[in-house]
Amino acid sequence: MRTPLRAFRSTRNALLSAAVAIGLVVAGLVTLTTAPAAHADTQICDQYGSTTIQGRYVVQNNRWGTTATQCINVTGSGFQITQADGTATNGGPKSYPSVFYGCHYTNCSPGTNLPAQLSTISSAPTSVAFTYVGNAVYDAAYDIWLDPTPRKDGVNQTEIMVWYNHTSPVQPVGSKVGTANVAGRSWDVWTGNNGSNNVISFVAPSAIGSWSFDVKAFTDETVSRGLAQNSWYLTSVQAGFEPWQNGVGLAVTSFSSSANIGGGGTSGGTSTGGTTGGTSSGGTTGGTGSSSCKVSFTPQTWAGGYTASVTVSNTGSAAVNGWRVGFTLPSGQTVTSAWNATISPSSGSVTASSLAYNAQIPAGGSQSFGFQGAYSGTFAQPSGFTLNGTSCS
Repeated sequence: MRTPLRAFRSTRNALLSAAVAIGLVVAGLVTLTTAPAAHADTQICDQYGSTTIQGRYVVQNNRWGTTATQCINVTGSGFQITQADGTATNGGPKSYPSVFYGCHYTNCSPGTNLPAQLSTISSAPTSVAFTYVGNAVYDAAYDIWLDPTPRKDGVNQTEIMVWYNHTSPVQPVGSKVGTANVAGRSWDVWTGNNGSNNVISFVAPSAIGSWSFDVKAFTDETVSRGLAQNSWYLTSVQAGFEPWQNGVGLAVTSFSSSANIGGGGTSGGTSTGGTTGGTSSGGTTGGTGSSSCKVSFTPQTWAGGYTASVTVSNTGSAAVNGWRVGFTLPSGQTVTSAWNATISPSSGSVTASSLAYNAQIPAGGSQSFGFQGAYSGTFAQPSGFTLNGTSCS
């Protein structure tokens, strides 16, 4: 018998909407348990309790579908479910413990300028690593929220789910409408409505433990299917679990997310040189030499880490089929994850290679990729950019 995913996600939304009308409940929701940035582990058992990590992301307990106790242990890089009492009985999951970037029910991650209009976002790189257990009924998924307005509270109009894993009998709300290749992977696509918002779900045919991707790939697919418009706003990017039964041991071990605005500026925080978010320096840079290619590099940095958006433009008269962008990382820098390209090795002189879906750069066109890295000391930008061995300006 089919068990629809979050057929009763509206229960949570209805409860929160009812809270607006009931003063005592509102007081309970408004006064979320929000601790300072977590350096030591933080235990959260409050229904909607939350804290921040890395000075950038919010981790939330978000127990909305049961009255039974749920606790999470928040680390410096994610969280683990440590207590998961009760069993979901209304068709929907017990909760959605998760980590997010952006704004969700007035709770905004530090420094973010989400909501941001889709048409202004050049890329929105994100990465997550999950730990799974074998004694629970759950799904592990992203929630990506879109709305016609820059909403920071309440229910958004369209919810994108990216399912990394799920156990039987859990399945998405609605019905399967086909398959799609998005961000270089194949997905089963489901669409439906949970009573409060539209839902489009991209379900991996087999479990994914960790993966980095560009949120724009999924928002573009959603727009193409008529469930959003480019004038709408991305309000938050969330990753976590929806448990129906048990769940102890499920964990997010790492998470990153950002939004690059316009020509590569990044949302959130303060900075110099055309990016926002963290404490970055510099704007865009490239190599020197040939006029047949141009590379722009836009970083977003914080203490010890950064993300980078890289665009390689073909300024020549012939298409490039299969591209390799070479560059040199400064001493002390390493690449920890990448999207829209594979990067090897992780330090020193590295090469970013195209994937099957973005291998061609037409004359006058461009391709973009990104990566997350770590650094020691003072951040410095890479140098010596080349395209298939030819220096770029």
